[in-house]
Amino acid sequence: MSLYIGRETSKLWKRICAETTTEVNLLAENWKYILGGLICQYIHGVAARGVHYIHRPGPILQDTGFFLLPELGQERAYVSETVFSFVFLSFVLWTFHPFIFKTKKIYTVLIWCRVLAFLVACQFLRIITFYSTQLPGPNYHCREGSRLATLPRPDNPLEVLLIIPRGVLYGCGDLIFSSHMIFSLVFVRTYQKYGTRRFIKQCAWVIVVVQSLLIIASRKHYTVDVVVAWYTVNLVVFFVDRKLAELPDRGAAVLPLSKDVRMKEENIKLVNGNPGDTTDWRLRGQMNGKINEDSNNVHGDVLDSV
Repeated sequence: MSLYIGRETSKLWKRICAETTTEVNLLAENWKYILGGLICQYIHGVAARGVHYIHRPGPILQDTGFFLLPELGQERAYVSETVFSFVFLSFVLWTFHPFIFKTKKIYTVLIWCRVLAFLVACQFLRIITFYSTQLPGPNYHCREGSRLATLPRPDNPLEVLLIIPRGVLYGCGDLIFSSHMIFSLVFVRTYQKYGTRRFIKQCAWVIVVVQSLLIIASRKHYTVDVVVAWYTVNLVVFFVDRKLAELPDRGAAVLPLSKDVRMKEENIKLVNGNPGDTTDWRLRGQMNGKINEDSNNVHGDVLDSV
């Protein structure tokens, strides 16, 4: 038993080392896209923090989703965040599965280049949207009377540029459209295309629908924020995906020939009388065929002249 475990552990370690080498080479070629995508994530965070300074709390707007879905309450606000965290972490772990499993369809670096392209395009539209019109936030900390509804005037630019986790969780003003839905829909659509488990794909779509309802029930967004995210993200991913080069299919890689196949090829070469390169044999046959054809044409011309 211990021998089997040691052998499997050795295989796993070799697989991880080989995959790491491959991914490092891909990262060396595509690091600019990864870095650019991460910088854009930071810019999106700064933009969301900036709109918090100009947010003005007010009466909650009339909303169909608020009317249809019961309010979860401030003490249950963690439910939607838990679902989102599950989707986020599950997708991240899936993108690194080539390091562990034998069956693999994607390259981790290339899939993240694609995902970041989708996110950047969606977040660019989101920044334009929530700076165009600031709606009064429906979340509990964004309502009238809350000290977190509006940030005080910054003393220096560093306060705006510095992003802290608390500011991300308690932001206001960046409503249309939902950032949580951007990430979730991009992740699910990516797995829909490159994932291999049909059951997981179906469950993923169900989870995203449930997350949409929980976001509205938690009063973190208006219904319009979620609805706009559904059709905007899907359209953006559809059109951006068509512009990007398709990822190489790892399942279509050419495998090395087995020993038996190589022996059969060598035997065929020996039978044909050419132990050398088969390309030379094919060229020689084509030249002989051309000579025979020219010879026949010459004989035909002579007979016609007679």
